[in-house]
Amino acid sequence: MISQKITFKNAKGMVLAARLELPENKPTAYALFAHCFTCNKNLTAVRTIGKTLTEKNIAVLRFDFTGLGESEGDFEHTNFSSNIEDLYSAAQFLKENYQAPSLLIGHSLGGAAVIYASAKIPWVKAIATIGAPSNPKHVSHLFHSSIDEIKEQGSAIVSIGGREFTIQKQFIEDIQENNIKQTLNSFRNSILILHSPQDTTVGIDNAAEIYSAARHPKSFVSLNGADHLLSDKRDSKYVGNIIATWADRYL
Repeated sequence: MISQKITFKNAKGMVLAARLELPENKPTAYALFAHCFTCNKNLTAVRTIGKTLTEKNIAVLRFDFTGLGESEGDFEHTNFSSNIEDLYSAAQFLKENYQAPSLLIGHSLGGAAVIYASAKIPWVKAIATIGAPSNPKHVSHLFHSSIDEIKEQGSAIVSIGGREFTIQKQFIEDIQENNIKQTLNSFRNSILILHSPQDTTVGIDNAAEIYSAARHPKSFVSLNGADHLLSDKRDSKYVGNIIATWADRYL
């Protein structure tokens, strides 16, 4: 496997940090990976899934959204829509420098983001979501106790995963405006939905709603026993193998 540390600019000219992993042989396809809310490209599960896909001859670009990880920008000035724009910028980078991505993979809120981004990236042939919410506003439960303060004061500092983040009112407003059902109704390519029945962060009912809204060809795989962050390496490796095997039919 060949691993390259690269950077590219988003629509606002900010430099985003990324890691491109290539198989030893010519890739059969390029995949773009979107990490979970407030996470980054170096989450263990993201790295493991990417490595597993690369072993199956799929090149993977994983990057940090604006304001997270090693990327430039302030997280407090981002929102769900800016994540989608970052994904489009990443896809454009791949298209111009390597090969257009035909597979989008998203974990948690990143799963919802790749569904919306697919409408802006015409080269996509397949989408795989992992523990994704059926509606972006689902993440608001992470800072539910601060919602009133955010609305009244314009922003609030909240603790997510043991780290503090500033959430602004515009973020709350942005996640309210997206309708995933309309987007899925327009998506005519294949989608794979992976979700754990034991996921206590994003309930399994979200997977049912995404599956119901999606058109065929659509598939669902239960990640029985896994937690939301796929903290057991065996679970993330399993996810990588499932996605690679499933995608082979469509890529």
